[in-house]
Amino acid sequence: MNFKLNIITASLLLASAPVLSANFAVSQANTTKVEQQNYQCQRCEVNSGYRGNVSVAAGYISRDDVHAANALGTDQDGFVATPNADVKYQNNDGYQAHLQTHQLGYENSFAQMSAGKPGLFTVDADYQLITTYQSGDAQSNLYYDQGTLVSSTLPYVFELSQQREKIALQAEVQHDMYQGYVQFETEDKSGYTNSSIITPSPVNIGLVVDSTTDSFTAGAILNGANWITELSYFGSQYQNNAQDLSLTYLDDVYAAAPDNEAHQIALSGQYQLDSTVMSGRFIVGRMTQDDDLISMNGNPIQNWDGEIETTDATLKVSSMLSSRLRVGGSYDYSNRENNSSVFEFLQYTFNDLNDTFKENIATDIERSTYKLNAKYRISQDYRLQAGYDREEIDRSYSAREETHDDTLWSKLSIRAVDNVIIDIKAEHSNRDGSEYQTDELTSSEENALMRKYYLANRTRNNVELSVNHTPLNWLSVDISAHYAKDDYDDTLIGLTESEDYGVNLNLNLNISKHVNLYGFASQQWINSAQASSQSYSTADWYTDIEDEFINIGTGISYGGLMQDKLTLGADYLFSNSNSDTYITSTGTTPYGDYYSYNHSTSLYANYSLSNEMALKLTYRYERYYDTDDAQMSLDEPASVITLGELNHNYNAHQVMLNFSYLL
Repeated sequence: MNFKLNIITASLLLASAPVLSANFAVSQANTTKVEQQNYQCQRCEVNSGYRGNVSVAAGYISRDDVHAANALGTDQDGFVATPNADVKYQNNDGYQAHLQTHQLGYENSFAQMSAGKPGLFTVDADYQLITTYQSGDAQSNLYYDQGTLVSSTLPYVFELSQQREKIALQAEVQHDMYQGYVQFETEDKSGYTNSSIITPSPVNIGLVVDSTTDSFTAGAILNGANWITELSYFGSQYQNNAQDLSLTYLDDVYAAAPDNEAHQIALSGQYQLDSTVMSGRFIVGRMTQDDDLISMNGNPIQNWDGEIETTDATLKVSSMLSSRLRVGGSYDYSNRENNSSVFEFLQYTFNDLNDTFKENIATDIERSTYKLNAKYRISQDYRLQAGYDREEIDRSYSAREETHDDTLWSKLSIRAVDNVIIDIKAEHSNRDGSEYQTDELTSSEENALMRKYYLANRTRNNVELSVNHTPLNWLSVDISAHYAKDDYDDTLIGLTESEDYGVNLNLNLNISKHVNLYGFASQQWINSAQASSQSYSTADWYTDIEDEFINIGTGISYGGLMQDKLTLGADYLFSNSNSDTYITSTGTTPYGDYYSYNHSTSLYANYSLSNEMALKLTYRYERYYDTDDAQMSLDEPASVITLGELNHNYNAHQVMLNFSYLL
């Protein structure tokens, strides 16, 4: 399981490599034959020197729960202070520098610095600290002692939080037709997350997080008048510094996530021929994982040579056939080939031990996606778009080896009414594929009637509507709504139906030169139905889950007071989420719900001391409450040891005085 998660993580990192996009702006025009000395600006002056602002904020925080730090940026209580800066510098030769910092000293902060000369070179350095807090008073009957979980007679209290510290350095050079860049990034992740072990009863633990991820990117770009190409390399190495875990009476009850590394080489390009633009990309990658394994009975493997090779390719074409019609298409190919070692060893079957040999399975995934689309301008007020998408997936050793999704969609844009923009989109898709559970490796362990939702036949219908109206020059209204429904008509055991619908409203009012007002409201509903079987046969109990989310916000700013020196403002946000689960067997019974809400208010006064200096007084208040029926106190259930009730119910206050100086 750890290997799969790390491979997914590495894949996401690979996808973050620089994205290629051609630049056909005026700044890229070929001016080699233009006598530029005849067009020099005689009155232009270089804006040299410093500009921007620096500030220092100091204040007081009062909170009842560390969870409030997710909103306030720091878990500090009492007096706090932090500097901020956004400063730019430029000299007469065109060299520039930019420094930006935010809440330095807080557990959520960043600093960015760049320097160089546009069109020649740039150097960037970034620092970011991201901390997320789950609970400040998690409890456990186990505490850590050099990789061993030791029982304690008194509950051990600790903080469930994770911190990520990132440092990145990047350099880029440009000269005429080519451009090169290199980037190095390192991230340290630490803290605690909730996990569980079997001893043989389930025990929830606070799992130590201590890992480092280093990544390196380098590339070269070559471009011409109507083409551009890029060759790049990306490498990533993950190192887990956390130890495997044991109990005082049982060794190796938890295996730490193994180290791994990933490498990728990509070649991409884009070419424009008259009104046709063609682009493509070809990527090859390799991911390896070669840590030692924990020894256990029935498994003689001491080391597992994990290796996955990936191949990705993309081809896109878009062409303007006439002043009214544009057509396009694309093909995406992705292949994940698992070349990891395969071993034979004795293994428990579903019922008992039968002395037969089993093998660990190396699964492969191949994906092809085809897209065709067209955009037609019926008239100045009506534009129509339509398209067809098809995705084909082939999974080896899966309950269903082949699936294909076909989607038809269309979008109509209407501008026929003054100051009104209407967009309507409709989509219909269908998933089908090969025979389900044709693989002996999975069919013997699962209910033959069960269908996994991501493999099952599915019909999806989706409708979206958005309206933008500007009835007055000081008022704008945005309304959007969506409805989507998924039907799994062939599923007898598993997810049988789901629907997702919601509405959003945004208002912006510039009432006068000094008064601005905004407001928004959104609500979303997600409902799903599932059929299950306690008797390992046909469905004999059912689950209905109803989720609801509400967000409401408003704010006002009032300026022009005290001879245009004072601006007052207020912002308010309310959010609410609710999840109800109902079990139907002989009757319908609530399973236990989840409920949370949040009130957040900010009041501020901004006073201009002079043209360069200003003071800002801010008061923030947060009221947060949640309750999860699944949360239980320590040792409340006899068969499960929990981390205690991790629900929240608190008030938090923050008062800050900020002094800023405009350079």
